[in-house]
Amino acid sequence: MMESRSDQMIKPGSERNLTGAEILLKALAEENVELIFGYPGGAVLPLYDALLQSPIRHVLVRHEQAAAHAADGYARVSGKPGVCLATSGPGATNLVTGIANAYMDSVPLVVLTGQVPTTLLGTDSFQEVDITGITMPITKHSYLVKDVRDIPRIVKEAFYIAGSGRPGPVAIDLPKDVQAATAVPETASLNLKSYKVFGKGNAGQIMEAAKAIRTSKRPVLYAGGGVISAGADGALRELCRKTGLPVVTTLMGIGSLPHGHPNLLGMVGMHGTVTANYAVDDCDLLIAVGVRFDDRVTSGLGHRFATKAKVIHIDIDPAEIGKVVRANIPIVGDARQILEDIRERAEPPEIADWWRQIRLWQESHPLNYAQTDLSPQLIMETIGELAGETTVVATDVGQHQMWAAQFYPVQRSRHFLTSSGLGAMGFGLPAAIGAQLARPEALVFLIVGDGGFQMTMQELATIVQYRLPVKIALLNNGVLGMVRQLQGVFCGERFSEIQLHANPDFLKIAEAYGILGIRVKTAADVEKAVQKALAHQGPVLMDFLISADEWVWPMVPPGKAITEMLGR
Repeated sequence: MMESRSDQMIKPGSERNLTGAEILLKALAEENVELIFGYPGGAVLPLYDALLQSPIRHVLVRHEQAAAHAADGYARVSGKPGVCLATSGPGATNLVTGIANAYMDSVPLVVLTGQVPTTLLGTDSFQEVDITGITMPITKHSYLVKDVRDIPRIVKEAFYIAGSGRPGPVAIDLPKDVQAATAVPETASLNLKSYKVFGKGNAGQIMEAAKAIRTSKRPVLYAGGGVISAGADGALRELCRKTGLPVVTTLMGIGSLPHGHPNLLGMVGMHGTVTANYAVDDCDLLIAVGVRFDDRVTSGLGHRFATKAKVIHIDIDPAEIGKVVRANIPIVGDARQILEDIRERAEPPEIADWWRQIRLWQESHPLNYAQTDLSPQLIMETIGELAGETTVVATDVGQHQMWAAQFYPVQRSRHFLTSSGLGAMGFGLPAAIGAQLARPEALVFLIVGDGGFQMTMQELATIVQYRLPVKIALLNNGVLGMVRQLQGVFCGERFSEIQLHANPDFLKIAEAYGILGIRVKTAADVEKAVQKALAHQGPVLMDFLISADEWVWPMVPPGKAITEMLGR
């Protein structure tokens, strides 16, 4: 009698002789992996064969870059490491952009790549690349597995390293003969003597931080992606409730406080709010939590950033402390634990005058926009109003990304996904796929431009194959909008190679995949289009025909202080 697939599945407790591929999948199951985003090839044949008997679900993307971005989106929403898989050579190198993106945004990934047999390593054999060498600068750690018996230990270490401390990607390169070799899997244990994870912050420095808050007159709390990844948004809200601190966020920190919160001044930096930038520039105490003072905030002018302020820098990665801006009170450790400890010891400062000044800035310099035939900012606000506060929003990279950051009313952490540090066009669609698979019950919206959309547009097939009801808001202006804006401002409107003259009819593309398409040409049609998309059970592509002359304001020119904003 033939066994059913469920009878054949590899059980986590199995002790029979297994292949390396089976051992790998068993180890992944023990790490509670439910999904792998991947694309098969010759060097991973044993692994794909073993997947037929594994409870782990495989999601077939249409390009390996999408596998990495989808795993990234899954990780950002779920808080668990995402897993992606590709074959050797070009399959592995196609993952590199996604790995770099996760590394720069501190997103936990476990990246699995096939490799040529160990007997052929170093011979320039077919589809051989040194992927561990290539990815060394963009991973927390890399493994080349040469002994099948090492697989359980390596997998356990990889997940621990990826998800602990400052999260990030870990790569595991698997030669084909190691996947095919057999062994009895052994129970793995962690023994990482050289890997240190910081937890509680220094008690003396926490007391000093609490004292600095109490005595400050113009404090600002500066929240970054580390607040989100540490699950510290609740602790941050409690600290604000107790002390009345005003808060600014980075792009990665959006969701730390809900949109509309009275303490939230908005995003700081190149396309931040005037109030956020003025407040950071004029504050006497800057409490930086889970940030790296990147140049999109500081303009690369660490020595001219928040020069009037004493700086408290809280980060789990000691390498970030003092890297760009000198910290007067450095605190290394878990952001949630440290914020909770500071809240217990902090007393409200006397900052009524500071808040009066902040409210004056907010009244004088609100985020606003011109009412055009089809304002992109109106699109952001309408989607936010109709979709509801539990909606997960993924963006691609460009002008639409900044409009979403400025105007979309994000209410919760892990509900706004965007490529921040790397700024990788093509991120949005596969990230939305990963988000939808992480949260099947959630409404997922993708906000994307016509340039970035065409970099991973083939993943519409993945959406259809797995019946994912992702709603796509395509801001279609026929140009590479952000580059065009930069050329307009800094190159005297000498526009070079930014016209997308051969754009397809995106509704016909949607129709070819069996996806509902809606074209929107006027502001009057925005609400009806969004309502129609929300009422449809499956995926929807809304093609918003916006003007190429819509620009993102305010904007800090590169090399200028954050108070030197254009368009304010």
